[in-house]
Amino acid sequence: MRCARALILALRYGGGHYIVNAWLLSLILALVLVAGGCHNAAAQQATILAFGDSLTAGYGVDHKDSFPTRLEGALKIAGYDVRIINAGVSGDTSAGGLSRLNWALADKPSFAIVELGANDGLRGLNPQSTFTNLDAIIVRLKAADVGVLLTGMQAPPNLGREYGTEFKNIFPHLAEKHDVILYPFFLDGVAADPDLNQGDGIHPNAAGVNIIVKRIMPYVTRMLGADTL
Repeated sequence: MRCARALILALRYGGGHYIVNAWLLSLILALVLVAGGCHNAAAQQATILAFGDSLTAGYGVDHKDSFPTRLEGALKIAGYDVRIINAGVSGDTSAGGLSRLNWALADKPSFAIVELGANDGLRGLNPQSTFTNLDAIIVRLKAADVGVLLTGMQAPPNLGREYGTEFKNIFPHLAEKHDVILYPFFLDGVAADPDLNQGDGIHPNAAGVNIIVKRIMPYVTRMLGADTL
């Protein structure tokens, strides 16, 4: 309204008379708005990159039950205008994610949920390598002015307590180093529960995805700018 009022004033000619008729004034106002001369007060749609492995991709569940789809739906119900890009690749490691990051950024997201590391842990890869790869991913995202939510992961218990502790600590250390939001464990409330996982005991079923979405929502809305924690 401010820019419209300013344009009207600018079109006035002494004595309070318009130099253009109402029809022409309306046309000019429309052209100004289309050209972007006046900014819409409404918030722009937020594009979120869900950047991860099979847990993000939606392995073993219908598209409608995948994590990105369910999260987008939950956010819209909560009043957020968002679009979530499913950039999950089954079997991807942190190194694989790093190698395809530039391609993933082609959609120019405003935010990213980084869910990588599960396959590193399953393969018993060096935690320092995982740290280095995720570190580079976060650096690249921040350089592109992308807000980051990092999700933590835990290694399988059969790899030993020492490895498990070192692996688990990767994520809080990265969050502290880069001052990004951390969701401590992506599978919180779902891991090891047969009712919430598929037959492989690793990938959540539709009910498990619902739990993940419910628990991660406050962290996602915080990333979007709402102080919900």
